[in-house]
Amino acid sequence: MDLLLTTGTFATASASTGGQTGPVTLVALYPGPALRLDSALAVAEANAEAEDMMDSDPRWLPELRNWLTASSVAPGLRSVPVESLRGIMIVEWAGVPLPDGGFLLLGRDDTLERQLRHTLTESRRRYKDLVEVSSDFAWETGPDGTFVFVSHKGALGYPADALIGRDPRSLALEEAEDLPMPFDCRRAIDQTELWLKSADGTPACVVASALPLFGVQGDWIGARGVCRDVTEQVLRSNELARIRNRERLLGHIVHTLRDRLDAAEALAVAATETARALSADGCRIYRAEEGAAGGNGGSRVVLSLVAEFGAKLPEVGTALLDRIANNEGLVTDRLGDVQLIGERTEYRQAANGALLVWRTGDSEPWDEDDRHLMSGVADHIGIAHAHLAYQERLRRLSERDGLTGLFNRRTFFERLEESISRPDSGPSALLYVDLDNFKAVNDLHGHQQGDAVLKAIGTLLSTGVRPGDLPGRLGGDEFVLWLGRTDEAKARIVAERLLNGMRDLAHLSASPEKPLGLSIGIAVHTPGRGESVRELTDRSDAAMYDAKKSGKGHFALAPAYRAAAQPPSSDVSAAEPVP
Repeated sequence: MDLLLTTGTFATASASTGGQTGPVTLVALYPGPALRLDSALAVAEANAEAEDMMDSDPRWLPELRNWLTASSVAPGLRSVPVESLRGIMIVEWAGVPLPDGGFLLLGRDDTLERQLRHTLTESRRRYKDLVEVSSDFAWETGPDGTFVFVSHKGALGYPADALIGRDPRSLALEEAEDLPMPFDCRRAIDQTELWLKSADGTPACVVASALPLFGVQGDWIGARGVCRDVTEQVLRSNELARIRNRERLLGHIVHTLRDRLDAAEALAVAATETARALSADGCRIYRAEEGAAGGNGGSRVVLSLVAEFGAKLPEVGTALLDRIANNEGLVTDRLGDVQLIGERTEYRQAANGALLVWRTGDSEPWDEDDRHLMSGVADHIGIAHAHLAYQERLRRLSERDGLTGLFNRRTFFERLEESISRPDSGPSALLYVDLDNFKAVNDLHGHQQGDAVLKAIGTLLSTGVRPGDLPGRLGGDEFVLWLGRTDEAKARIVAERLLNGMRDLAHLSASPEKPLGLSIGIAVHTPGRGESVRELTDRSDAAMYDAKKSGKGHFALAPAYRAAAQPPSSDVSAAEPVP
């Protein structure tokens, strides 16, 4: 039994159903890949994204069939790798049993989340390794004040066994033997600095944190804590301060990128914080234009500015940006009295943008801390770029018709509502377009040929449109084209161009007796008359049916809008059919 989702607003007349309103399957509406398998686990229905995946890599489907076969109850979730044009992607499938013995499979691209989880796992592993090789050592003393535990690597050059049972005060310098020590503390101690003797007799500075231990009766039974050897850091305190400051600044920038849900806004804030962190006069963040990102041996990366902060920067030529985008390290340069430092950003080892920072006048040159901070920021901005691209893909999927690439019904009417609500928009026109003899194409040549026709109509409608024009697909074989700031004469010209353009699509017709054509209804909208989107659409729809009744291959002009109390006349202006 098919799972069907019917809606009063999205279900539209379709030539393949004789113009009747019909149900739309959940498989077709699902924004990701979706399949319906019959009881024999054969593909009974698939949407366009699932079909593309089967075409590019057919190996994942047998794995899902094996999974479903082995499941005695509801299968739940299963992730499988799929090879696509942009590389290996991980798709998580949810399996839902159907009453007829088949299954509904709904997929979700889990690649980015897997990558982020992997990055987090690597970060935790790296942290553990750093702790293991650091100078920290953990310890515990007993009621007699001697060591009863020391971490396995020992401390201060002593092996752990040499310290067990030893009085910690024997490690103190002579001048500090009578001073309080964390090893017998009666209250919590945090980050206390003290000097001890190492195994070779040289002084060693450690920072200790400790907690006292008390028995059930409240009596002191020892202490427990950790010490970190900071001798070299103390001797190089200035360098240590710079390192800590760099880590603090990088952490602040990273949190800025992660805490903002909108990636574009996060990049704008990151540009400001990066400039401040590096004591720079300005910062620019560039992003690789869509389809232009490249890795080793990839195509040239074309960068566009997406965020900027600070002082005005002299004109940056493409040569410098190309150097940054194609270099795997930091790039430094000068423009007059401006010092520049730049680094490309990456995601999955492919360049996806660039980070550029500058200082003006007699500023200090870039030091090693600046370079480290710059590289750290670039790493995280590369992830932010990938997040922004992911958000844009989701937005496109929600706004566009999956087959033709035109605006879908919901998005078209939302933008049409915005357009006609502007009082200064001037006269505009709505073209309601319906295919002639499209059903015959599906009946004689199948839906694949029908899809080719719909894609061709989408290209025809979107060719030559201006900013502000809205080509859309309402569903089935019904299309619309909103022409902003267009009077009746210009609307007629566009309609004639569309009718003439059908000549190039004659080869897609079902037969010479049933040629493909268009029936177009034109409704000119004049602001300030109170006409709603619904009324405008109804006028253009009625004009389209008038054109179809007059023999197809025509356009018809709807009467001017009048209020409901003044019914419009029935006169319709129609063009001659295209021969």
